[in-house]
Amino acid sequence: MNLKLRPGTPDDALACGTICYQAFKHISEAHNFPPDFPSPEVAVGLLTWMLAHPKFYSVVAEIDGRVVGSNFLDERNVIAGLGPITVDPATQNRAVGRQLMEAAHERARTRNFTGVRLIQAGFHTRSLSLYAKLGYDVREHLACMQGEPLNLSVEGHAVRPATQADVESCNRVCQYVHGHDREGELRDAITKGSATVVEYDGRITGYATIIGFFGHAVGESSEDVKALIGAAKEFAGPGFLLPTRSGELFRWCLANGLRIKQPMTLMTKGLYNEPAGAFLPSILY
Repeated sequence: MNLKLRPGTPDDALACGTICYQAFKHISEAHNFPPDFPSPEVAVGLLTWMLAHPKFYSVVAEIDGRVVGSNFLDERNVIAGLGPITVDPATQNRAVGRQLMEAAHERARTRNFTGVRLIQAGFHTRSLSLYAKLGYDVREHLACMQGEPLNLSVEGHAVRPATQADVESCNRVCQYVHGHDREGELRDAITKGSATVVEYDGRITGYATIIGFFGHAVGESSEDVKALIGAAKEFAGPGFLLPTRSGELFRWCLANGLRIKQPMTLMTKGLYNEPAGAFLPSILY
């Protein structure tokens, strides 16, 4: 096997996106779960954006000149987010995934990231085992939640679109919850117009880049995150990710008609701060 790893380019979007769709579809259907991506075009669109973004590192695997997989490292923040990592289903059991992981870890080391995070499908025991062997610890069991928009408000908590002027206040909340900010993601979301903030007692107490698969949210309390969820126009992608140990928030979502689409797992390698307040992680961590 003549395996070659190289940096990804925007020209790889079609090949890598198609493999990404096929790989997740293959894994999900094997466990009787719906695929993360509804079509190849959606996966290609996501990877087109990531391959063109200056703050995403990409590595592509080729065998005899044919693209067989890819991996990504989100470098927008002080803690790196790993994935999606996908390998052509026809090229399984050839250690391609492990080498793609090792390439991302080497990148994280050379860029001096203090920690790396990823989220894996909770039903996929094979990837859970691989990540554990590579030094990742399980931190949170997650439920991917989906349903109709709630159109609910929480008394005293006002939700509005976020602006660039809100970044400092949002960073303060994220620092409180996670011990570090996620300013790179937040600024991207504000630019796209998807970010929201929640205000309580005259100050910002939480924010969301988007309530959905590729967005994260933080709040000083569960009420802040409830307000952000309640105001969301949709739950983008397969749904938003909720730590199931947040029992009161979890029950609130269920009581309001939201349902679990699939179990997922937040895993970390390196620095990890036990969260305070309430949060919803992104699939990119």
